[in-house]
Amino acid sequence: MINFDRFPENKRKVLTMSYDDGKTYDRKLVEIFDKYEIRGTFHINGGYLSRLERIEPDEVKDLYKNHEISAHGLTHQSLSISPRENIVRQVMEDRLILEKLAGYPVRGMSYPNGLYNDIVVEILKATGIEYCRVVETHKNFSMPEDFLRWRGTCHHNENLLELGQKFLDQPYKNRPHLMYVWGHSIEFERDNNWDLIENFCKMMSGKEDIWYATNIEIVDYMKGLNNLKFSADCKMVYNPSAIRLWISVDEKPIILEPGKITLL
Repeated sequence: MINFDRFPENKRKVLTMSYDDGKTYDRKLVEIFDKYEIRGTFHINGGYLSRLERIEPDEVKDLYKNHEISAHGLTHQSLSISPRENIVRQVMEDRLILEKLAGYPVRGMSYPNGLYNDIVVEILKATGIEYCRVVETHKNFSMPEDFLRWRGTCHHNENLLELGQKFLDQPYKNRPHLMYVWGHSIEFERDNNWDLIENFCKMMSGKEDIWYATNIEIVDYMKGLNNLKFSADCKMVYNPSAIRLWISVDEKPIILEPGKITLL
């Protein structure tokens, strides 16, 4: 039995965080994440940098160096009620600004105001966006079926600590488990609950069976697994990707080196 149920270093679970808007409160949130070696993605409106309560352009690269910089629309306009030309502008100009600051291609996004439709999704594909987070959550630990309609596990105000403990206790059952938390850093300041995210990160950190990843790292890894080339009898497999992958065969972990054929 061959299963895609392993993450890097044979880990069985993955945790990622996703925070929007690029507000100055990201500084404190990043400090907490880095303290506990929790990793995630920050979706930023490039057109709003330097505004009131927004981070400065010259701090973007260093502030988020242990995390992923992602798009959130140039000026946070709702895309599903906007003309096609403006959707392209909102995505591409945001990418251009953020890529210049980050020093790498920006390939992910979260929908501004959570609004999207099929037209928006198709335009995002055409503009090089490979995943986009929606606001709907599902309170379970399943992998997304569609990365351009990526539903998180929970917003951080949705029973975060209880769900975190459930994630830690979750049995493997021959499938990968993902916990995806999203929100806005300003909410911790507004709700005076910075202790919530601090306690969550402390509870989740340092676990041998958890891969701490950014959103795009998960996307790349799952695409790598789904692009594996198996022989007709499933006794050998070719990994055409540039990253090392793990699978299981009869519950035994197998390492698949990039660009190599592995006998199973």
